[in-house]
Amino acid sequence: MSEEIILYSTKDRVAYITFNRPPANAYNLDFMQAFCAAIEKANSDKNVGAVIINSSSEKFFCAGADIKEFQENDTAANQVLVKQARANLAAIEASGKIFIAEISGHTLGGGLEIVMACDVRYASEGNYKLGLPEIKLGLIPGNGGSQRLVRLLGVSRALELLATGDAFTAGQACEWGLVNALLPKEELSEHCFKYAQSVANGPALAVAATKEAVRQGIELSLSDGLQLEQDLCDPLYDTHDANEGFQAFLEKRSPNFKGE
Repeated sequence: MSEEIILYSTKDRVAYITFNRPPANAYNLDFMQAFCAAIEKANSDKNVGAVIINSSSEKFFCAGADIKEFQENDTAANQVLVKQARANLAAIEASGKIFIAEISGHTLGGGLEIVMACDVRYASEGNYKLGLPEIKLGLIPGNGGSQRLVRLLGVSRALELLATGDAFTAGQACEWGLVNALLPKEELSEHCFKYAQSVANGPALAVAATKEAVRQGIELSLSDGLQLEQDLCDPLYDTHDANEGFQAFLEKRSPNFKGE
């Protein structure tokens, strides 16, 4: 197995960022810096249209921060780690590409915060747990967990989970809408790839505009959100991809989008 703690690869316009720090993918500063480099690599590659984040471990997606190292570090060192983690999640959300979380193992604390920053989340069936247990350490989530959880699940459910830090199952996560779909373990990777490929082969400018409209618009009033949509939509009419989309429709063929 490679000694790299973050593996990066591409397949048919889909980038893979794979966590590879056994046994639990608990992260430290080196992990987060390597994760940052992988995000930047995917974002800067015009041949990448979608990104899948997954794990090389069968048991863990990510267990969050390495508690042993966190306890050994002083507060200043831990703040450097937290700052990098926050920047990574902000980069995922600000990206014009769709990020997909492929979850098939324990996903806790900062691991779940990474998942929630992704745009789409798919999980496998299995006996593993998800959760934000920071309260059990006398803390609260520090990488956006409370804010993203409430936006995904609503106030009551988010507070129910955050106030105890108790873990929950993948089935519950799917029932609540935290993950988009629950799949048999043997089907998860192929499902994620097919979805990512369908996005990656789409019109990149329109995909980026769609993500921006949704992510920014949810924080705005309806009138401001409609204005944002208009501002993002109108420039697309003059793009190659819009013209190609119309022509392909009229000619009853698949479009050949170029991201321009």
